[in-house]
Amino acid sequence: MLGIDVGGSKTHAVLSDGATVHADILAGSANPASVGVEEASRQLGIVFAQLGDAPITAICAGVAGADSPGGEERFRALLTLRAPNAAIRVVHDSELLLAAAGRTTGIAVISGTGSAGWGRDAHGHTARSGGWGYLLGDEGSGYWVTRMAVRHALERVDLGEPADRLSQQLAADCGLQDPADILDHFYSHPERRYWAGRARVVFELAADREPVSAAIVAAAADALTHIATSVAYRLGMPGPVVLAGGQAVHQPLLQQAVRERLAVRGIHDLEILTAAPVSGAVRLAAELLTPSL
Repeated sequence: MLGIDVGGSKTHAVLSDGATVHADILAGSANPASVGVEEASRQLGIVFAQLGDAPITAICAGVAGADSPGGEERFRALLTLRAPNAAIRVVHDSELLLAAAGRTTGIAVISGTGSAGWGRDAHGHTARSGGWGYLLGDEGSGYWVTRMAVRHALERVDLGEPADRLSQQLAADCGLQDPADILDHFYSHPERRYWAGRARVVFELAADREPVSAAIVAAAADALTHIATSVAYRLGMPGPVVLAGGQAVHQPLLQQAVRERLAVRGIHDLEILTAAPVSGAVRLAAELLTPSL
């Protein structure tokens, strides 16, 4: 069984027979919505080249933005070219989170390079929120947090105000001497993963009570809470909520802020996902072979 987790910045694939992991592979993003079909195909080629001639009977791929029929079919076609005899399932990457947490129902919220929410109730009804991508949304994501910090730094430059702690720290983290240089740096380094990684500057300063950084973290928590409660409202269920993604897992300050906001809204069951999301893809691939699991 091959499980594949395709995010906005990387692809993680695991080949397993249910008891033993036979391959654990990392490649660049194979998300057609982010990198285009040609690059997505190339990255999948890297994954399958490392798999060699391993017999693959079932594949589940969780792909950011692939929950529309068109997105699902495009990715399914890429997989079919490489594994024509395998049973294939393509889902939105947030669906992997519940499976990775060992749950069949609940609400999954991602805060990584991007952000999104997805849920399933006991009757099999599903709902999603967010996941619109960095051009239209991704509020509460790592990229969004840094973008807010960049905007703050540039607004101070426009107003002729001296650089504050956030502006100085952000510029230094980018290897720049002057916050005024951030604008050119931002457009000459368009990789979203690069900017998502700079979000830790904001969290470090927020932990030290720097007010602008603290406000950005609070806004990120508001956005993720909105994603979770939007799904909860549509499905009529009070959780549980599984919070995952690189930013969510590694930022306790964000976790606590989301936990507090959810509690105010009557959602008290929040789990931080510690398992790799790709383990959920392996589990869902197994269901293609034994639907009773």
